Order: sequence, then structure tokens, then C-alpha cells
Amino acid sequence: MPAKKAPPLPFIQSLDRGLTILHAVAISKQPISLGELSELLKIDRSSAFRLAQTLRRRGFLSSPTGRKDYILGPAMWTLSHQYDWSKMLVRVAHQQLKLIANELNETAHLAVREGKNALFIDSAHANHVIAVAGQTGELVPLYCTAHGKALLADADERDLTSQFGAGPLQKYTPSSIVNIKALSVECAGIKKNGYAMDEAEYNPGIRCVAAPIRLVDGSIIGSIGISAPESRFPKQSYKKYAKMICKVAADIGSMLSPSETRED
Repeated sequence: MPAKKAPPLPFIQSLDRGLTILHAVAISKQPISLGELSELLKIDRSSAFRLAQTLRRRGFLSSPTGRKDYILGPAMWTLSHQYDWSKMLVRVAHQQLKLIANELNETAHLAVREGKNALFIDSAHANHVIAVAGQTGELVPLYCTAHGKALLADADERDLTSQFGAGPLQKYTPSSIVNIKALSVECAGIKKNGYAMDEAEYNPGIRCVAAPIRLVDGSIIGSIGISAPESRFPKQSYKKYAKMICKVAADIGSMLSPSETRED
């Protein structure tokens, strides 16, 4: 017997349309005209105009000088800079992080991108006497750590060259990736497989596996994974560990995505 679908959530149509406008303007590379908003919402131009002007009045939209189309307003910038997205991700993902650490009995980390580094924003530790270090607040390079490479999963060679330059990258261990072309090949594999590996590329004797946390639109907002000494983390365990970590990463992404896109 097929599972019953959850009933649709109640909503206010005018508010829903206003949020649709904000989303459309945010993802557009060019200012959006009133005609485009009218077509998007399937409403007449006067109704679209009132919605847009209401958002403009509150500072969420703005119109370039001398033009009648729309870009995001200063209120959006203010909100985005006042809200600490890292703390929000920690609140949502902490229980899942503990689940990984307890299930695999290894140190688990949650990370976000910070410039050319991955920033550990939360961790859960194993019960081993010898546990892998890596404290909340620590920065590690993007290109030679599992967490960092998971955050770079969608980058191609051009993107990577723009971010790191064309020259050789710093070598931390004999296993470190130092070539942009090799890094782009690795990123393509991570995007295809859903997880990144670190064969002692940053810390000698330490293996790591991490998965990107994606929203429903595919954008990467963080990474989650584990680290362990090679003696406790044989190569043949990568797929087993990665399967669980990918599932947890997908669950976190689902929790952070709009409710109408989730299968509740």
C-alpha cells in the first residue's frame, strides 16, 4: 500500500509571492523587470508592481537609479550579515555528528568554507584513548583535506585556478595534491561519488573521509566526516564509512531545505 502523502502546508499567497520575487531576484545575474515578475507569478503587472514596491519599501528590493527593474535591497545584506549561519548549521547537525562518532567510534567534524580553508565549526569525539586532534575553530587547507575537497566538489579547473592560482600548491606531506589539474580531476570524482578522501595528505598517518552537505538546489553549505589513524582506518573501510556519512549529509541537507521539497 503506497504511503500517504503529507498534506500541503497552509500558506499566505501574497507572502508566498513576495518570497518568490526575492528568490528570483537573488538568483538572477541581471536586474529583473516588472514584466518578468508578472510572468513569473502569473499575475497582472499592477499586482506584481504592488508586491515589488512593498518589498522595496521595506528595503528588501531596490531599483538602480533611473531604471524600473529590481535588484536586492540593503535589508537583505543586513539580515545575511547579522545571522550566524555556522551556528545554525551546528544546531541542525550536532546530533547527526554525534551519531557518526558513536556509530563509527571515530572523531567526526563539521566544517564550512572560510576563504581558502575549511573551518571546523563542531566536532564529536570517539572513545579511543588515542583520538584524532582537530578542534572547533581550527582552519585546514581546502585542497589537501577531505573536508576541504568536499567543499570544493563542484569546482572545475578554471574555478580552482581562480581560487589558488596556477602555481604549485604547498606540500604538507608526500601525499599532498600540489597540482591544480590533479585537484580538478579529484573534485570531479568527488562530485560523482558523493564523498572525498584524504590519504594522509595534510596530517601524516591520518585518513579522513567527508561528504558535502547540499541543499535541495545542489549548493554546498558545509561538509561532515571522520578522521582516524591509518591503523584503525584501513583503505577497504572507505566505502563503508562513506555510505553512512553521505546518508547523514543528505539528511542534514534535507532538514535545511524548504519543507515542500522534503519527503516527510
